[in-house]
Amino acid sequence: MVCTKYLHSPSSSSISVSSTGFVSWTMALHSEHFTVYVASHVVTLALFNFILAASGSSSSNVLTLLQPYDYLYYSGVRAYFGEEWGKAAELLEKSIGTKESLFRLRRQCHDDCVAAGTDAFNKLDSEEGSLWDLWALDWVQQRAECLRFCIGRSVTPAGQLPVSSDIEYEFGSRNPYNFLQVTYYKLEKLQKAASAAHTYFVANPSHLEMRNNIEKYRRMEGVTDGDFQDREVENEKHWVLYDAALQHEASSDWVQAAEKWKACVNETLRQTEECRVQCEVASQRLPEDRGVESVDGVFEKAAALSLSLLACRQSCVTQVATRPERISSQEDYLPTQLEHLHIAQFKAGDIREALQTLRSLLLFYPSDKDSLDNLQLYYETLGGDTESQGTQSAQEIVRYISRSLQEKKLLYFGMENLDFSFTDPDLWTPEDVVPESLRENWRAEKEKMNEKMKEGEQKEEVDDSGFFAGGPVRQVGVTITMDDEILNGTNRVVLDGVMTEKECNSILQLATVAASVGDGYRGRRSPHTPHETFEGLTVLRAVKLAQDGLLNQSDARLLYQLGERVRVLLHSYFRSPTGLFVSFTHLVCRSAIAGDQEGRLDLSHPVHVDNCLLEPETNQCWREPPAFIHRDLSAILYLNDNFDGGELFFTTRDAKTVTARVQPSCGRLVGFSSGPVNPHGVTAVTRGRRCALALWFTKEKLYRDMEREKAEAMWAADGQSVVKKDKEETEGSATAGRNARSQATKERSRGRGRVTGGKDEL
Repeated sequence: MVCTKYLHSPSSSSISVSSTGFVSWTMALHSEHFTVYVASHVVTLALFNFILAASGSSSSNVLTLLQPYDYLYYSGVRAYFGEEWGKAAELLEKSIGTKESLFRLRRQCHDDCVAAGTDAFNKLDSEEGSLWDLWALDWVQQRAECLRFCIGRSVTPAGQLPVSSDIEYEFGSRNPYNFLQVTYYKLEKLQKAASAAHTYFVANPSHLEMRNNIEKYRRMEGVTDGDFQDREVENEKHWVLYDAALQHEASSDWVQAAEKWKACVNETLRQTEECRVQCEVASQRLPEDRGVESVDGVFEKAAALSLSLLACRQSCVTQVATRPERISSQEDYLPTQLEHLHIAQFKAGDIREALQTLRSLLLFYPSDKDSLDNLQLYYETLGGDTESQGTQSAQEIVRYISRSLQEKKLLYFGMENLDFSFTDPDLWTPEDVVPESLRENWRAEKEKMNEKMKEGEQKEEVDDSGFFAGGPVRQVGVTITMDDEILNGTNRVVLDGVMTEKECNSILQLATVAASVGDGYRGRRSPHTPHETFEGLTVLRAVKLAQDGLLNQSDARLLYQLGERVRVLLHSYFRSPTGLFVSFTHLVCRSAIAGDQEGRLDLSHPVHVDNCLLEPETNQCWREPPAFIHRDLSAILYLNDNFDGGELFFTTRDAKTVTARVQPSCGRLVGFSSGPVNPHGVTAVTRGRRCALALWFTKEKLYRDMEREKAEAMWAADGQSVVKKDKEETEGSATAGRNARSQATKERSRGRGRVTGGKDEL
């Protein structure tokens, strides 16, 4: 990290704002009182910021007030680079704690000052309405003074100023925890180091060094799995609920799914409201302080600042809909939850609640055909229950949409008349909110978004991986059982005879003796479905156990050799024009839990894509973390078939349309490109134990499996010969692609971060 010099944003000069001119501006836009109230409330915030920026020192002891958390952070970083570990830890922790305290204080002051100026506000609709502007100013001043006093008695003047965008990025990417984990390691406080490392890694899963650090911490004495806690999880509760709801859906547990989706909706609304409060109470920079061309005139400054506050509120939609490890937000995050919720409620038998949720969803998209069809279905299901049929939308959703539309109207007015820049975060915004002069550009932007959402479907038939199926299979005894044509896809193959029965039995024995429950999933026995247990074993762990005399050395070596055997076969068959490296190898077993299989409708492993985040609703696949973006080729080498279920199946991007199925058997290898042309899943294992060797390969040496090299080094240290690598690993075949079928090979940008922190077994 390159540390920038600590500098607070320039202090804004004291500006006295009359609400008369600004309110007149808003009244010209709309004559209804509600819109005027929205505008007046914004003026409150503008005036508060001006007063706050000009506020002097508090009567409280300055040493007891909250200091600027950006100053504490930079001081901690300086101490870090000065190797003053104790001081660095203290300052970095204080910066994190101060930021949290500041945000809590803002919220508290906001709540405490809600009633300020109520009398003046109530007079706006009274018989004394002719004094509207004066009462509005009175209301503005009382609320602003309340907020100024409330925050000023707990925060230093410098601490009240807005922080730079650099600091926002540092804390948004959780970089303080990056420094903290090293600092605590130096101080030999390993549990705290593990927690800081994990917290950083959650938001930066492609950070190779942190991934390696976490693995080191796991092996250190005194560190347990319970030490790997996400210290920022309180801010991500809605995502925890979102994922839990999806898991219950996959298990067809509709009662629990409905409960989780409802909690997720409520938490999303709460997080959005919390974000909006921070926008209202936090000090805002004037346009010139943000690098925007200077705005002349006090009313123009007030308008620009007020519009910025409204834009900040609107941006909360995007902020809340973005996972900590994701770059882009999830489109239609709240409407998507409502859609899942009403379906779960219907399937759980709660028709009345489902009807209310569906009506709430229709507020976002009133003409959506599927929703209207579902509405008719719910009416028919309720029959003569007229009371239930009259159920209205949830009031919190009504308020959410009404408030958002009022803000959008003001913001679009600012775009049209004041050259203000605003990016609408919602796809559901109705066209009539947008001024006529802006609609052409607005429609064009919306059309671009629609085209982008259709891209997935258009790319369905194109594989830009650079692989071309149909190359030679040189290993004696190996036959091509299924190819692209039989498997109804691109760059897919099934090879039989890759292992002998004896080899299958040896690896199965290895799994029985050494596989760990929940390996790669922090010990969770059932990471994908509650009806099965999951066990795994890596090459490096097998080699270590063999060196300790707990495993047969030849079996551990065979596990290593199988990865190389598969690599050579697939490198040849898929005619890769470059080298191919083993990226990860995992021996995995899935066992059906006896007595817990009746009526199962879930999958052993849900449909997914190995190197991007599949979004079935839009047919898109996002090539960004936490997906394993470095994966190029995937493979499963099966070890047995004495179980029920457990078939591998391929689908289209909708994750529903099955295009091919593969039944496991000893020595059968399935290989396919890891990209969006090959979504796949595994059917439920309903009896017995299904074991397979899951492998992934990459074309870039940077992402090779370092565990294999560690295993080789351990063998070399013991004086044992290391398996010689095939020459193809480092030398690309210059003629590999000459006779390949003509396919589109448009280059796609590739993330450089190495993602190896978790498993995605097949």
